[in-house]
Amino acid sequence: MDVKTFAVEEWMNKYEMEAVYNVAETCVDAFTLEELISIDGTDPDEFFRSLCGRKLTYGYIEGSPEFRELVAGLYSSMTAENVLMMNGAIGANFLVFYSLVKPGDHVISVHPTYQQLYSVPESFGARVDLLRLKPENKFLPDLDELRSLINEKTKLIVINNPNNPSGALMGKDTLEEIAEIARSCGAYVLSDEVYRGLWQEEYVSVPSMADLYEKGISTSSMSKVFSLAGLRLGWIAGPREVIAECMRHRDYTTISCGMLDDIFAVHALKNYERVLERSRRIIRDNLAILDAWVRQEPGISYVKPRAGTTAMLKYDLPLSSEEFCRRLFKSTGVFLVPGSCFDMDGYVRIGYACGTEILRQALQKISEFIQEKR
Repeated sequence: MDVKTFAVEEWMNKYEMEAVYNVAETCVDAFTLEELISIDGTDPDEFFRSLCGRKLTYGYIEGSPEFRELVAGLYSSMTAENVLMMNGAIGANFLVFYSLVKPGDHVISVHPTYQQLYSVPESFGARVDLLRLKPENKFLPDLDELRSLINEKTKLIVINNPNNPSGALMGKDTLEEIAEIARSCGAYVLSDEVYRGLWQEEYVSVPSMADLYEKGISTSSMSKVFSLAGLRLGWIAGPREVIAECMRHRDYTTISCGMLDDIFAVHALKNYERVLERSRRIIRDNLAILDAWVRQEPGISYVKPRAGTTAMLKYDLPLSSEEFCRRLFKSTGVFLVPGSCFDMDGYVRIGYACGTEILRQALQKISEFIQEKR
């Protein structure tokens, strides 16, 4: 297995812990343990005392029945048997590729997106074609181009909805058309949906690929929407035969996820509506701030995101994106991701779901940096 360096993760690992203003992060501003437990009025002291008598065993291998039932409830056609717990969405995605993709298979992935979604199947010996998401098309896929890419060896079509890094959102009609294209060649569709639910518009509702297509597989996690990246929990939702194949391969990589993580995740899932209300308030308030800043900052333009926590900012300076981000970081402590991590030099990715005051200060520092470089 020869895999390419994971550009965005390498960048994050190098600088993140030293950032003063971290607007590279993609999670909604994290909960403290106390905030999480007390979100429904539960007494944190009582909650933690209730854990003291538990033995720290492996716990449920596939995820606790309660966890899997609650996750299934996030979909319209899934049951607990359609759900498998994994160590984050990154573990869920990897397991799907490990279980389904073989040398010589053909995989199509949207791009730009999280690099794992195209580099991992390539490392397993698949031929990977990229379906380019272009800013002039609001980072939405050209479905005629998708049709032109499929062939008799197409095993998997990979999408990310809402999209990281652009914040683009494919609606139901587009998803159904992708499913129909996949059906024409018998391909699976893997949809990374870690930002699902984080809509900017009040009355938007976009279904999951697992609910739309008989060979649809959806992955997600507790990290983004639930603001609980520290739990390192995610899941696969999909056809039972896919779950069974993933479980067969999972035995070689993962015995179980953490039982304490499972307990905290169950508490968050039981309070899904409260968590989602908090997350949507943060992303909507903060995008309004970001959008106002972009409109008054002459050196910056963007395709306004419709969902998720990130946006791609196009800047007007004679610097590579990595040089832009490195100089900005060194002089101000503001931490962004260079567009080169997504093969989009001339852009930077901003994560706007951090604390509101951090976002305000970071944007002010970016403006000062741009003015100075002019």
